[in-house]
Amino acid sequence: MSDWLDEVAWDERGLVPAIAQDAEGGRVLTLAWMNREALAATAESGYATYWSRSRGKLWRKGESSGHRQRVVEMRLDCDNDAVLLRVEQAGGIACHTGRESCFFRRLEDGAWRAADPVLKDPAEIYPNHG
Repeated sequence: MSDWLDEVAWDERGLVPAIAQDAEGGRVLTLAWMNREALAATAESGYATYWSRSRGKLWRKGESSGHRQRVVEMRLDCDNDAVLLRVEQAGGIACHTGRESCFFRRLEDGAWRAADPVLKDPAEIYPNHG
């Protein structure tokens, strides 16, 4: 049952980068990290679960915001050291800033500038934070 987890080339911290991509449009939504438990939970539940490096615990994407990621397909790259999750993003918002994608800044004239609109105020998404 866990043989497929043994094929992943976990880094020295026991983590692997995981890219979440919109299954329909192809846009990259976020890059997060997974440990063995998070990857197994994702496969079992069908919803993205990551490892929060800052909190040191599992992070079930959307557990507080409602913006869950239903996994359509999981892939492992050719070096076995990166996971791709093709997902259906609930609410069309993947970023805690209220944007579609965490990759919302673009380099323009030597500075990173926001290129995508805020779809929902983060204070509305996370009313108990702040």
